[in-house]
Amino acid sequence: MKILGVIPARYNSSRFKGKPLADICGKPMIWWVHHKLSKVEELSEIIVATDNEQIEEVCNEYGIKTVMTSSEHKTHLDRLYEVSTKKDADFYINVNGDEPLIEVDAILKILPHNIDPDSFYVANLMTELTNPLEAVDFSKIKIVTDIFGYGLYMARSPVPYPKGTYNFTYKKFVGVQCFTKSALEFCYNAKRGQLEEAEDIDEFRFLENGQRIKFIEATATTISVDTPKDLEKVRSIIQSQLESVV
Repeated sequence: MKILGVIPARYNSSRFKGKPLADICGKPMIWWVHHKLSKVEELSEIIVATDNEQIEEVCNEYGIKTVMTSSEHKTHLDRLYEVSTKKDADFYINVNGDEPLIEVDAILKILPHNIDPDSFYVANLMTELTNPLEAVDFSKIKIVTDIFGYGLYMARSPVPYPKGTYNFTYKKFVGVQCFTKSALEFCYNAKRGQLEEAEDIDEFRFLENGQRIKFIEATATTISVDTPKDLEKVRSIIQSQLESVV
């Protein structure tokens, strides 16, 4: 079984231009993400999917494999689909290029077990939201699932609303995913719906078109680098980790 690790890395992020190359303790952020993925022995290969020559050049300097993709893609899912047309695999594990703190144990949770590679399959990590400020942070996507772990709704606002009880925990989206080739092809050909447009959450492409996403809970203390403020937090954490090793 071939499992391809893919790190989408777009230079022109709307909220943080050039963030894959942002310096974290002497190395670009994309290096830290690749470094974590390289510890997952089950992956057959790891590539960075980018549309930017500068990112490609930096990856080459660090011996990181790249695949150049179109600059016209509107979402990372479209970029992943193009990768699937160029690199054949049974499963594609996506780790967003802004997840430098992602733990190896969390990535292992998303690896497919007893899943038919010819089937339609989409899985996504989620984790418990422990910082109450993140509940109202629109850059952190909140997840609601059914009792079987399949996604019901995703939102940038706090969901569910605690009218009847406070006896629940908020769950947030983690940018680690697993796809079969047919799922990526479906997503690429499906229409962008009203909820995807309104919330600006790519994964609504599946839910709005009648497909399921399996959300798998993991203990993940990762911080997605969506803003320069997030970057400062990540730098501080990694610096502390490096100092504790010395």
